Amino acid sequence: MATETEIRASFAEQARFCAALGAPFTALLCETLGRQLDRRTETGRRVLDWPGEPGAFGDALALRLCGGLHFLAMSDRNSDLARLYPPAPIPDAGALWEALAPVLAGGKLMPWLDFAPQTNEVGRSAVLMSGLLTIADRLPLPMRLFELGASAGLNLVLDRYRYNLGGLLIGRTIHPAPLFKPDWEGPRPPKAEVRIVDRAGVDLNPARLPDDAMKLSAYIWPDQPERGLALRAALAAAEFHPPEIDRGDAADWLEDRLKPEPEPDVTRVVMHSVAFQYFDPLSQQRVRERIEAAGAQASAAAPLAWLRFEKEPGEERHSLRLRTWPGEEQLLAWTHPHGRAVTWLGGR
Repeated sequence: MATETEIRASFAEQARFCAALGAPFTALLCETLGRQLDRRTETGRRVLDWPGEPGAFGDALALRLCGGLHFLAMSDRNSDLARLYPPAPIPDAGALWEALAPVLAGGKLMPWLDFAPQTNEVGRSAVLMSGLLTIADRLPLPMRLFELGASAGLNLVLDRYRYNLGGLLIGRTIHPAPLFKPDWEGPRPPKAEVRIVDRAGVDLNPARLPDDAMKLSAYIWPDQPERGLALRAALAAAEFHPPEIDRGDAADWLEDRLKPEPEPDVTRVVMHSVAFQYFDPLSQQRVRERIEAAGAQASAAAPLAWLRFEKEPGEERHSLRLRTWPGEEQLLAWTHPHGRAVTWLGGR
């Protein structure tokens, strides 16, 4: 169990991350909450007595609370709190706390503390698609996708979108398919045909569309409207054919879905983006073991790929990594955590 000092420090750490990623209002919100929360409210007691790992790479406690507050601000645009949210000028910390205090005194934020944030950050599709292009170039077979931590599944249907990947133009051309054009350094990813014949995803608490669209929007930092626009475009593209995501533990689900026996004439691809860090250590180990067991029986006629857009322990940046059977482990790119920038290495 974390101490109160560690919990407050986790809010300060999240504030630094937000400031570094260009979200000054959200940084101020995290900083103010971490400094001012007390045990006079149910919300304060729940936060300050948090039983797990409160940090950004654990339970992301600060972002759980920020998501709930953003939802309440969007739900009542005339509230004192909402009037301080972007595009309003950044308030001083005292005014922000004055608006936060009555909201924290109620019980509406408690459900937001139960689950990890679910941004379903669709900008990450550009990074994942770059990985799929690499897989298709090396293993030119139809793909069967398995996404872990899929949220609403908006990244699972990444072939519905348009991309400019370092000048490589691919994807759908019909409206309302969103266009993703990350800042790109290095060579382009390979030009190949990504053929997806089947896809499935799992999440502990999947967001259901269209009912949970506003919930997903709440986890977008309010001072980064371009991310909200991308999400709304992806939601519009999914309006008539929303992806179906299973509810469950990632390790249980993968052990049931990914059989060790090879599957001829298809490349099975296990993928996840900024999700693995939220799995408990035992689930992480079980996922690795299941993938490696399936990989041990894979062949050129029945290959397997593991595509990971994560921040690896001990590293400062997020990365895109690919392991294939047959093949080897490769670092494909360094990435912005929201997919806004890619430094492509191509497996060097």
